[in-house]
Amino acid sequence: MKSLVAAFCLLFLATPLAAETINVKVGVLRETHSRETLSILDIPAADDTLAGALLGAADNNTTGKFTNETFETIDARLEEGDDVVTALDALIEKGALFIIADLSPERLLAAAERAKPKGALLLNVSATDDRLREEACRANVIHVAPTRSMLADGLAQYLVWKQWRRWLLIKGSHPNDELLAQAFRNSAKKFGAKIVEERLSQDTEGGRRSDSGSVQTQRQMPLLTQNAPAYDALVAADESEVFGGYLPYRTWDPRPVAGSAGLMPTNWDPAHEQWGALQLQNRFIQTFRRLMNARDNAAWLAMRMIGEAATRTASNDPEKLRLYMVGKDFSIAAFKGVRLTLRPWNLQLRQPILLSDGRIVVSVSPQEGFLHQMSELDTLGVDQPETKCKLN
Repeated sequence: MKSLVAAFCLLFLATPLAAETINVKVGVLRETHSRETLSILDIPAADDTLAGALLGAADNNTTGKFTNETFETIDARLEEGDDVVTALDALIEKGALFIIADLSPERLLAAAERAKPKGALLLNVSATDDRLREEACRANVIHVAPTRSMLADGLAQYLVWKQWRRWLLIKGSHPNDELLAQAFRNSAKKFGAKIVEERLSQDTEGGRRSDSGSVQTQRQMPLLTQNAPAYDALVAADESEVFGGYLPYRTWDPRPVAGSAGLMPTNWDPAHEQWGALQLQNRFIQTFRRLMNARDNAAWLAMRMIGEAATRTASNDPEKLRLYMVGKDFSIAAFKGVRLTLRPWNLQLRQPILLSDGRIVVSVSPQEGFLHQMSELDTLGVDQPETKCKLN
């Protein structure tokens, strides 16, 4: 009997105690997006962005059952006049030191400044401004969303590959439209295309849908595009969604439309189904009863990046996870044919750019023949030798 008790005690002492569960709280700090869209199909859902984060957390928790980790999502939705710093403080008080940020550039920078002394890490899933990765870069902001230059380069590579090198550029009258137009100018110069003429579409402040009957737009778009020099493709810079959607099939000359309408560059499209993407699309539809958009996917990917780093480091410390994600051992699967990594010089996620016509994915950039000494993905956007980023 004594030998049996002794054997039991030895077995108990030799068995390691269960590892303590690591809880990772992730805040989703998101703006309310305008419902004034050209197409009713583009009106944002109430759970826009949040849905992607929730699916990512569910995926993380599936793995977490075996690694003693749990992932919790805390939503914070901002209305137009709400203070982003107050909302961020509330999330941090609840223990969320990882923040998936769907914010304007100004709000993102304000949140980053507030988060820095508190040790919180932000993951930008929507703001495309290149300056956020360049002269205004921050060491505590990881950029999951692609930049305008990455999107423009992805489109430009395809147009040049097709030998459609002469572009008619039409831009909107808002500041973001000019930023996108500049990205297209830079891409044209970078890859050997030529902008034969630029034209401006002035916003008259009318309603997006109520003032846009098919008869009226059928008359307006030919006037906007007539008497242009010979061109191969019309490139629209219309981030404000004022006119771009009206261009296809209404131009004076029968030419393809690209950019903000027609063939559009994006980080994700509901029609994407290659490399196993269909199973992600199906799970999203089954859970949320709608299609996964670009912001949803970026939020899902941000949550998966947090999950991957937490599992590899067995930690929920934001700085440890940040250092791992920036390091050479980190990569993440994203249903895009290659594993994605971070550019350590500006914390931008390398990623292919999908080119979609709204029905199917027409192509994926980088295109064949566009080479780079380190990664072909670095042919998209600002490369390390040109960066202005000094992380602080």
